[in-house]
Amino acid sequence: MADYLGIVPSFTDSSFAGGSSFEIYVARAVEALRSGQCSTVVISFASNQRSAKSRSLGGVVEHHTPEAQFETPYGPLFPLSYYAMAAQRYLHEVPHGRAALSEVAISAREWALLNPVAFRYGTKSLTPADIEGADLISSPLTTADCCLVTDGGGAIVLTTKLVDKKRGVKIIGYGEATTNTSMTSVDDLMVTGAVESGKRAFAMAGITPQDIDVVEVYDSFTITVLLTLEALGFAPRGGAADLLLSGKTRPGGSFPLNTSGGGLSYCHPGQYGILLLVEAVRQLRGECGERQVPHARHALAHGTGGIISTHATVILEKVS
Repeated sequence: MADYLGIVPSFTDSSFAGGSSFEIYVARAVEALRSGQCSTVVISFASNQRSAKSRSLGGVVEHHTPEAQFETPYGPLFPLSYYAMAAQRYLHEVPHGRAALSEVAISAREWALLNPVAFRYGTKSLTPADIEGADLISSPLTTADCCLVTDGGGAIVLTTKLVDKKRGVKIIGYGEATTNTSMTSVDDLMVTGAVESGKRAFAMAGITPQDIDVVEVYDSFTITVLLTLEALGFAPRGGAADLLLSGKTRPGGSFPLNTSGGGLSYCHPGQYGILLLVEAVRQLRGECGERQVPHARHALAHGTGGIISTHATVILEKVS
């Protein structure tokens, strides 16, 4: 991108942490801005993974990774089977867990139907039967529990120059955590590193989960959302199921969640984290049209990468 724009950046970071990469980049950008390394940072991503032609089979753990000797012999699909393990545990502990997984997808679709650029815009609302009756792909997850595969991209600009106060949004908190490189080393499938990244972000921001008006969390799979909401403190262990089934996360509800339609119904170009940030900023600016959350002042964006292993939380606040 620097070459295309004809610039020589004073600060560059292209490190990779999967779906949490772009929330991590926000922290790096803020640190670079504060230290004077630069005055304006662009964080961007784009992918044509849906339209690109590839001979790659993918879907398996690389044979050279340390965990391969323990996990690959069982033939897990990467990362699907690992999230399915967590989902299976959730269903074991939470009696209405399957219904809650379905509601994650149903809620996302309702938001996407209000988003003219969503991949699923112009389709129809979903029912539990649509989700649970879809093809089983890795028990208990069906194809409808899995994110889209689309082209897409996004970018955000961070700067020390307040160009337009009316549209200004500032970063008030961020945190990150990396917990595991394999499921073999996970002690509790119901607990993720979002517990730590969330604590750090809220402590820096000086606010609590109750102060957040808009929540944008990675939804690679429906289970990702439930585990993340609980880890961030929006619900107790197993309590995200009740939150989802209350209907509060749908349009017009008191807990606006993944208001673009998320990776499940808006788009998922490979690393969806950049679009969580884009939607959070747009909501705080009041630019979301029919899906706009009224009087939004604080928004949270949380990226999840790997096999529920890398986590980064960003809290944003409207300036004016």
